[in-house]
Amino acid sequence: MSAAAGLRIAVIGDVGGHLDALRAQLASLGVPDGTGPLPPDLRVIQVGDLVHRGPDSAGVVALVDGYLRRQPQGWLQLVGNHELFYLRRRQFSWDSRVPRATATVLRDWWRRGMMQVAASFRAGDEQFLVTHAGLTHAFWAQVLGAPGHAGAAARALNRLAATQPRTVFRSGSLVHGREPTPLAGPVWAAAGDEVVAGWLAHPLPFSQLHGHTSVVHWESGRWYLQPEARHLVELDAERRHTAIALSGGRLIGVDAGDAALRRGEGRAWVTTGVLD
Repeated sequence: MSAAAGLRIAVIGDVGGHLDALRAQLASLGVPDGTGPLPPDLRVIQVGDLVHRGPDSAGVVALVDGYLRRQPQGWLQLVGNHELFYLRRRQFSWDSRVPRATATVLRDWWRRGMMQVAASFRAGDEQFLVTHAGLTHAFWAQVLGAPGHAGAAARALNRLAATQPRTVFRSGSLVHGREPTPLAGPVWAAAGDEVVAGWLAHPLPFSQLHGHTSVVHWESGRWYLQPEARHLVELDAERRHTAIALSGGRLIGVDAGDAALRRGEGRAWVTTGVLD
């Protein structure tokens, strides 16, 4: 294994405009005051949805922009559907908008390749694909051609963003109350009825990490998953993570939910590994 094998890889879930929650997560990872330089042994992958809902989307984007420009090797930024709101024809409505200057920063990230659809890494013998919402079985098989490695899947998804954006950004059941869409893209797929449901009958080629939605509503305990699959879910209520062990790998969710972010709860998912 390379010299980079000892890197800490921290996957941060949706932030939703909650600057204090993001700073708290970074501080817990050893970042001074939650705003200082990233430690040299740390690599952050943020799954997207930095903006909207919370009180300071502009502050969140400004903080991340500093890392992307000063320590680009330490921060991998993925696109969520709420960033996509400012990049393409809008697929949903939202009452409040980020300041014009903040939207310009998001567009600049996208234009310069500083924000992508997918990332991947290895932790021991386990491969991980990281996207905003998760990769469905149908999308993996029919659109990507069933790649066996997380790195190949990430590269294919990032190419698709340029060559077939309508495909990679296809929405699913979360838009306008539609029926589940097996081919929902990895920025829009719903965790329970599109991502998990599709993989229950098929072995995973690699593990996945995603934000966007959870299979459980943390505050009410309501499930967004068919009853026969609920026993497979391991809940980490302190960190607000879910893990579903299936044949071939795991599906890990890191969306803490807006209520937890308002309270400063939820933590990054951390491991030791090697970025692809």
